[in-house]
Amino acid sequence: MHHILIFKTNIEQDFELNHVNDVFKNIESIINWNVDREDRDKVLRVESLKNNISEIISVLKNIGFFCEELQG
Repeated sequence: MHHILIFKTNIEQDFELNHVNDVFKNIESIINWNVDREDRDKVLRVESLKNNISEIISVLKNIGFFCEELQG
């Protein structure tokens, strides 16, 4: 089963996306992800094999980004 996890972030620049990509490569459960940089909330959508919301928030905060779950 796949989970779609949605977060509000402050990821804006290409180099920031590259940094996130480097970190997400180490999380085996992440299948796909993208950031809508046009949205004011810089929405991060993650397709994951696990419901690992707290892990993703923790990893992003550890590398200096704002990240909180967006409730649907």
